[in-house]
Amino acid sequence: MSLDRKVNLDHKVDFNHKVSHYDIIERTRFRKARLARDARFDGLFFIGVRTTGIFCRSVCPATPPLEKNVDYFPSTLAAYQAGLRPCLRCRPESAPGSPAWHGTQTTLKRALRLIDNGEWRQQSLPEFAARLGVSDRYLRRLFQHNLGVSPLKYANFRRVLFAKQLLQQTDLPVTEVAAMAGFGSTRRFNTVFTELLNLNPRQLRRQQVQRRQKNPPHTQFQGRGLVVLLSYRPPYDWAGVRDFYRLRQIAGLEVVTDTSYSRSFSREGCEGTFTATHIPEKNGFRVELVLTQAEHTLALIQRIRSLLDLDADSIALSSHLADNPTLAQIKCGGLRLPGLWSAFEAGVRAILGQQVSVKAAHKLVTRLVSELGKPLTSSRQAKNTNHGEPGDDSPTVLFPEPAAVANSSLEFLAMPDKRRQALRLLAQHLLQKGNDPDQRQVSADRDYQDWLGIPGIGPWTVQYTAFRMGHPDIFLAGDLGVKNALKKLSMDSGQPAMLDSEDLSPWGSYATLLLWQSLSATPLITN
Repeated sequence: MSLDRKVNLDHKVDFNHKVSHYDIIERTRFRKARLARDARFDGLFFIGVRTTGIFCRSVCPATPPLEKNVDYFPSTLAAYQAGLRPCLRCRPESAPGSPAWHGTQTTLKRALRLIDNGEWRQQSLPEFAARLGVSDRYLRRLFQHNLGVSPLKYANFRRVLFAKQLLQQTDLPVTEVAAMAGFGSTRRFNTVFTELLNLNPRQLRRQQVQRRQKNPPHTQFQGRGLVVLLSYRPPYDWAGVRDFYRLRQIAGLEVVTDTSYSRSFSREGCEGTFTATHIPEKNGFRVELVLTQAEHTLALIQRIRSLLDLDADSIALSSHLADNPTLAQIKCGGLRLPGLWSAFEAGVRAILGQQVSVKAAHKLVTRLVSELGKPLTSSRQAKNTNHGEPGDDSPTVLFPEPAAVANSSLEFLAMPDKRRQALRLLAQHLLQKGNDPDQRQVSADRDYQDWLGIPGIGPWTVQYTAFRMGHPDIFLAGDLGVKNALKKLSMDSGQPAMLDSEDLSPWGSYATLLLWQSLSATPLITN
């Protein structure tokens, strides 16, 4: 009997965990989506099948079950809590992100974000709770009340799903998969994996090898590094994302081609490169990742997802923007926010972009990276170790660290000294926080408002930083490009073009990007 079809009779499937508030209209919508295998709904709901004890994505290639045998769940966690196992064919863990809980409790949202991003590693529960400023008892109660599981069980669930993705998409040894997923030992990994999924990792790997022999995958572990497929919900305006990056790409740091985006990165002592190649027929990106420390893999992949805005609900945001009389004049299908790797890089680019054109700001950033960027020697060594040859167009330098900027006179930058001082003060501000990710997250949770105390940094710089770090609701009303776009729309329509940030919420950032792109002579966005 196939693992996909096998039901553990001792593991009762409890459909009382299903989302009871789905009404007839919503169930009808979901039924149509699953029968059509509509990728626009991928990750927005999951299908629990009573007769098999598994749960699937809306795009599952298996024969659709009868409606009477299915129930719908808002997340993989909800399906798991109902006693279901993830399908081995459609791989629910590979679906675009859909938050498991949409509440308002700041502590819980932050804890989920840290866990989902692979930030809870090699810490006890009391230590992790201390990072959040609460007791471990309170954190357990918070998770149990809102999610029905303990913090550790939720963390292990996320790690196991990521490990399952690696086991099915790569040829990595099980020991390496365990390390990349954040487990301290292979023995512990095997125990938790089997406990949560009722499958043994090696048993899953053997079956996957047999399947790959019949149908070679798009993703695998190759000589140059880890290669995985990261999915999104279509439509996805790759042309718009690509052209945005291309206009601002920095030589040595980034490489943009017609079909891919590459860049270097550093994170807590780990450094490397990634290349994301768009594969529209798969509704995803083939991401090749080379790094120096395997334990950062989960966090880095999550950062790449955010960088490319793969988890945006493009249907909801496009519909919302199209309802606005001013923005209805612009096509916005598949709009995504092109991100930056770190808040420091976003802040530096924002300061260098103050009161100058995109072209002038690009020259300043290029010069800064050329003068203070660290050569990417360790990444090249990693490639050579994996028997790969770094291409001539591979990124070769890292974005300057805060210490390098803080200790430089920056005289090589042709701009007012006040702006140089702002760069140094921002670098010093972040250095004072150290490399503590919790302090950096506190700043992000406040939308970098603590930066406003730095001379030379005003609201536009803070807002632009949040915008480039993926905040969905930043409408840059005072931006010159936004003003010019509104003026052009007024001239084209003969009617005053006016926008209110409250009306645009929660998609203000996408409205900003849409207005910028509307200034292009040739449309970057198509439905």
